[in-house]
Amino acid sequence: MIDLYTAATPNGHKVSIALEELGLSYAVHVVNLAGLEQKRPEFLKISPNGRIPAIVDRELDDFAVFESGAILVYLAEKTGRLMPSDVKGRSRVMQWLMFQMAGVGPMMGQANVFFRYLPEKVPLAIDRYQAEVRRLFEVLDGQLADHEYLAGDYSIADIANWAWVRTHKWSGVTIEGLGHLGRWMGVLSARPACQRGINIPPRPVRPEDGKGTEKFIEEARKMVETGRRPA
Repeated sequence: MIDLYTAATPNGHKVSIALEELGLSYAVHVVNLAGLEQKRPEFLKISPNGRIPAIVDRELDDFAVFESGAILVYLAEKTGRLMPSDVKGRSRVMQWLMFQMAGVGPMMGQANVFFRYLPEKVPLAIDRYQAEVRRLFEVLDGQLADHEYLAGDYSIADIANWAWVRTHKWSGVTIEGLGHLGRWMGVLSARPACQRGINIPPRPVRPEDGKGTEKFIEEARKMVETGRRPA
């Protein structure tokens, strides 16, 4: 049994999708980000950086893993799935996983902050981060021109990138003209495990559908402005 500490974010969805794909038994513990539960001492023992997602593997002496990319690698290696075992194949997956961890996620996150959450609009920052996100999407599109998936077979690299790219509208970035990226997104969107994973935990609001947008933005703004441990 694996305990999953998560919230309805792209990083959280990366792990819930992987758990669904792998068919592992797990229990969901929803972390209230707006309430800063991720900064509480009991959670920091599991995730020292005070971020979701995190897991605790009850089958392995309550072994805790934090950071979404590290969790994906751990689950893939634990099961021998979603990542090749040969050196070259593993490296290809790791390269595209790191591409998401170092590029797609942080840049889309910054685009979200400046485009959606901050009450004061900073056009230079918005333009900068949206342009960089679009550039990264073009890199993905180029890779997918000659590959069905990012690193050969379907892998944790696809899961990690898709969990973020699928939210491109929220970042204010279009994928128009990126046909290969669009094709890949459609393939992953049709996977049952991906469909289940993005609804774990159930989302009280669906900002990408225009439902509960103001409440979602208000809570996100609080986290941006009070991103510190509670006293």
